[in-house]
Amino acid sequence: MSRRKTERQLNLVICLLSTRRHLTAQEIRQTVLGYAEAESESAFKRMFERDKRELRDSGIPIQVGTGDAVSGEEGYRISRSDYELPEIELLPDEALVLGLAARAWRHASLGEAAANALFKLRSAGVPVDTEAAPGLTPAMRTDEPSFRPVWQAVRDRRPIAFDYRKPGQAGSERREIEPWGIVNQHGHWYVVGHDRHRGARRVFRLGRVRGEVDVLRGGPDVRVPEGVDLRSVVATQKAEPERSATVRVRTDSAHELRRRALRVVAGERDGAGSGWDTLSYPYVDTPDLVRSVASFGSRAELVEPADARAAVAAHLAATAEHEVPPGEPEDAVARHEAAVSARGPRSSDQLRRLLMLVPYALGRDLRVEEVARHFGLSEKQVVADLGLLWMCGLPGYTPGDLIDVDLDAARETGEIILGNADTLAQPLRLTADEAASLVVGVSLLEALPATEGLEGGALKRVGEKLRAAAGAAAGALVDAVQVRTDMDEQVARTQRRCADALESGQRLHLRYLSGYLDQVTEREVDPMGLVVQDGNQFLEGFCRLRQDVRLFRLDRVLELTVLPYAAEVPEGVGRRDLSAGVLQRSDRDALVTLDLEPSARWVTEDYVCESVLEREGGGVRATLRTPAPAWVARLALRLGPQCRVAAPAALAEEVRAEALRALEHYRPAQTPVSLVETTSSPE
Repeated sequence: MSRRKTERQLNLVICLLSTRRHLTAQEIRQTVLGYAEAESESAFKRMFERDKRELRDSGIPIQVGTGDAVSGEEGYRISRSDYELPEIELLPDEALVLGLAARAWRHASLGEAAANALFKLRSAGVPVDTEAAPGLTPAMRTDEPSFRPVWQAVRDRRPIAFDYRKPGQAGSERREIEPWGIVNQHGHWYVVGHDRHRGARRVFRLGRVRGEVDVLRGGPDVRVPEGVDLRSVVATQKAEPERSATVRVRTDSAHELRRRALRVVAGERDGAGSGWDTLSYPYVDTPDLVRSVASFGSRAELVEPADARAAVAAHLAATAEHEVPPGEPEDAVARHEAAVSARGPRSSDQLRRLLMLVPYALGRDLRVEEVARHFGLSEKQVVADLGLLWMCGLPGYTPGDLIDVDLDAARETGEIILGNADTLAQPLRLTADEAASLVVGVSLLEALPATEGLEGGALKRVGEKLRAAAGAAAGALVDAVQVRTDMDEQVARTQRRCADALESGQRLHLRYLSGYLDQVTEREVDPMGLVVQDGNQFLEGFCRLRQDVRLFRLDRVLELTVLPYAAEVPEGVGRRDLSAGVLQRSDRDALVTLDLEPSARWVTEDYVCESVLEREGGGVRATLRTPAPAWVARLALRLGPQCRVAAPAALAEEVRAEALRALEHYRPAQTPVSLVETTSSPE
């Protein structure tokens, strides 16, 4: 937006706010500085129509009425009741909830909307502390490129069209849907709506949308059926396990299988304490059972049923047949950085920035540095904004009509001193995006133990007050965006005990199952905070074993003991920067390249990849970083014929060798193992 355009639009806002009657377009042309630049009547009309549209898109309500009683010509004004943020009073627990809700979007695409909402609320004197409850970190991520246009389409009630690739398909299909809303479940975003081509309700995962999302501007607005429960639509109905398999596993291995087992029968141990245990393992889908057992290689053997056992043998044989690559694949390793999409920062709208700045600065000790930090600008740009503000004011535009700005103070001491700006003294009402970002953030707080006592009170009250502050448009969007965080009772208990230890300052002892390795370790952890992100709950703390800050996923905590002595986080050790997500990648991590068949493309959706290159036939070559290549080996064993390790060659050889070792269990005839009634805990 050019400086002249911003100045003209700001003067237009001031003019329409200060008038008590509707002004015709010609009166506005003669009154507002900037429109005289239009060379013709048609040029003025185009300029004025564009300005009206952009102001409305920024959340500024321009009212249309009769401007000339004689001719009946339309006129325009801005109603203060529609423009100004209504008075909001927050109790202390509500202020805590609001600060936490805004933090949920700090590293996501709606972070700017949430931050601007708090800026407006603070301008109105609402006490919001985003640093309250520092031990809690709600976090929402919107990494899918399609999130923003789908969100906007839901907000504006517009149909959309996109290319969509279903799991297991090599190509994509064109879909055209009427979106009813979007839902976050288990860390993934889904859009729910009516599929025009199928003539039925459908759910689409945003991570599987290919290319651009086209918003269809023509035709009527989308109508959402009454009573539709978006979260229930997205929540898949999981079939209950109907069958049970017999699986033998090595001592202290295959822990994921052990945790899901119905029964665990301990086998005999040798002098070193190793041996085999037998599991009764529930399953529904045979291919999934095959992949689960194969991922543990020679440390697991599927005994029965016979058809599944034969399928595991065939799966491992196909894995062992993969040839070890002769060298590093140049296209994936040498060019992976070029394939990473660079997403530049979104530019802030200067007009809305100024409309937020004026009420915030009036009667408050405000510094250039603070404004620059909030909007992500240089201090030089903030001073330039103040210089533009100094040129704007009431029609007449004499020195007494213009906004007073002490530019010398801003340049020399950093103080922001404004005056003669009563027309803009009240903060602008929350936009639909701003209100919805906070209300959706509030819903995420239901998964945090520290807000359990607030659920029936503060959480609900804050949501209602935000809806009232934004109006009907925001209320519709809030209903159309929902977050679902499912948590079983064991994880909930673990989370509550972590929260108690965090509050009392006590150290914890964990038996923890590594997410990378098939290994259980004993950890002593000084708790530093709780994190909710991507549908998972984490304990963040200083790990005495690793001598560093670590994040522990709570569903992998097998046992937790609160120790009878105080936690001691070393001086200078702080919490992790989660702006890039929970997964912390490093240049020291190994680069691994996988050639994936179309049916295994889901790997690129579920894991962060350095690059994804299309291959002939619909497959892809994916390059990822990992601190534990052994984890990728397990993934390759799980995928079997759907995946080939292209680099490094040593890892490809290890996968092939492990598949051959596992095949030894299936070559001779095996006598089925019968389970005895003696049981033991899978943990």
